[in-house]
This record gives sequence, C-alpha cells and structure tokens, in this order.
Amino acid sequence: MSTLVNSGKSEHVASARLIDLTAADWRSLRDQAQQRGEQLYQPITGGVHTRLPQSLGNGGERVVNLRGGLSIMIRQGQLKHPIRYVSEHKSSFPLVAKFYLSGRSQIQTLDSPQVKSHYEEIKDCHYLYYLPNLTESEEWTADEPLHVVYVCVDPSYFRPFEFSQTALSASLQRLLQGDTTQRFHQPLGRITPAIYQVLQQITHCPYDGMMQQLYLESKALELLALQFAVWTESRSRSKEVTLRSADIEQIYEARDILQRQTAPPPSLSELARQVGWNDRKLKQGFRQLFGTTVFGYLQSYRLEQARLLLRDANRTVAQVALKVGYTNPEAFSTAFRRKFAVSPKAYQLGQRR
Repeated sequence: MSTLVNSGKSEHVASARLIDLTAADWRSLRDQAQQRGEQLYQPITGGVHTRLPQSLGNGGERVVNLRGGLSIMIRQGQLKHPIRYVSEHKSSFPLVAKFYLSGRSQIQTLDSPQVKSHYEEIKDCHYLYYLPNLTESEEWTADEPLHVVYVCVDPSYFRPFEFSQTALSASLQRLLQGDTTQRFHQPLGRITPAIYQVLQQITHCPYDGMMQQLYLESKALELLALQFAVWTESRSRSKEVTLRSADIEQIYEARDILQRQTAPPPSLSELARQVGWNDRKLKQGFRQLFGTTVFGYLQSYRLEQARLLLRDANRTVAQVALKVGYTNPEAFSTAFRRKFAVSPKAYQLGQRR
C-alpha cells in the first residue's frame, strides 16, 4: 500500500488487485485527491458529505450528527477496485445498527472470542453490533453498487430508559444499562418491510434545517426500536442449532448456485442434493444464516438484479422480468413494487431523470 499512497498516481491504483488501506493510508489518499483539485467535503445540515477520491471509485458518504451521541451515516457508491480497510476500534465505540440495501462485505476480527473471526454482511440484511477495543478488517467488492445505512449511538444514550419490563437479549441489555465490557455482532436476518420503509424515509427525507434534524432523529430511533424487537422475537422462537463453519460454507455454496441459476432455478431437492444435504437441513440452515427461506432469498436476489438492469434505458420492463426469471410481467411488477415501493417503470423513468 505504501507505493500507492506515496506515488499519488492513478496507474498504481489501477494495477492493484486488492487495495489495503489503514486509517493513515486513507488520510493520505484524501490529501492527494484534494491536492489534485478534487472537492471531497461538502457541509450539509448537521454534518458533512464526503466524496470518495476518484482514484478509488464514485460516490461517498453522508454523516448527520443528531442529539445525545446519535448519528446517521449513508454510504453509497461503487468502487473501481476491491478495498480492504483495517480499522482499530477504540474503547469509545458506539452501538451500530447497519442496514445493507445493496452490496456486501467480508469482515475479519482479531483476538475476540465473543465474535466470529470471519463473517459476511450481505444486501437485504441488517445487523446490530458493539465492537470496542478490536482490530477489524472489512473487504468490499468492486462488482456491484454499495448502499448501506448506519445508525450509530453512544450506549449512554439509553441510561435514562426503564428496563424492568423489557425482554431484551442479555448482551444488549447489559450494554444499554452501562456494562461496556462485552462485545457482540448480531445478524438480524432479512430487512423487514417495516424497516425498509423507514430506511426509504431516511434516504428521501422531505425536510430541511431543524425539521430535518427532528425527522431523522425520530427515524433513527424507530430503526433501533425495530431492530431490538426483531432480536427479541428471534429469541422467543425455537432455539436453533449453532452452525459449524463447514455448514456455513455449504449454505454459501447453495446461495452461489441460486445466484448462478436464477432462470430456471433448481428445485429445493435439487439444490440440497448439489450441496450434499437434505431439504429440511438446507431450509433450516438458510433461514438461520440469511433470515429468510431459500426461495425468499432467491426472489430478493432476482429483484435486486432487476433493479440494476432497469438502469439501462434500452431495456423494457418485460425484458428485465424475463432476464431475472419472471415469465409473467405482472407478477414481476407486483413483486418489485412490494419490495421497493415503486413500480419497475416508475423506477426506470426516475433513473433516466
């Protein structure tokens, strides 16, 4: 990475297969971009919009700081090259709610028995975590757009709340009541329609100034409440068997097969046979890892691919529907509208504008 940072030449970036960045590397790249005349920082209400250096890709992130140590960050764009960012988390780390609307990342952690050493975060899923005093590397791909919403909050925000009648998980309740010694990373499955609606309201906030601050604060708290409820409800369901690393690899193999064979997809029995499992074990494992059924995941993946294809103004809605495995355009339009709260045609027209 040192040659990339010190040179400041784009050809070094282009030749890199995977770019490794530390916080110091990241600061150097931003400084170099500003010296080349790139305008990376733009003030916004309550925060700042930071653009990605052009050598790395397009897009950036918006951070809005709210009251009491509460903030929202929206990261959106596409990388030119895969990036692995190594961060050193400090003891003042916040509680983070993370919502993947598009894209995915691979995370590795060091020296933390409370957290998996390697896990993946994927689109259409959401996570809640608290990881102070930890070294973490996160790797993003360059082959698809990235759109992630974060809600960050200092744990002390919750000190005045009453917990006696609240059935939270033990690790979350300890944190909210002041015990900041226990780390956790909790996958919460697929983004629910209620959560998706709030995310859309945040990303398309209709207000400015003080009203924007009030609106975003209420929506950030609503997202946290919805996440806490999802975690609580998942604990009340029947306990699931802990997946071994070999099991997780087979489930990811099944997922990859689904992504390659969307039209027509294999049957559940065929898919289970290809990874060496029976139907029941595959269904249980898929729900535990991804928070949805096998074909619920497939439908979500198809619709995400459709959303990307609709950005091409030369494709008709019917062509896109067929491309992702829908023989009935009306069924496709209904499914698309249910997921994205807009019709395929309206979405395509909006992209043109």
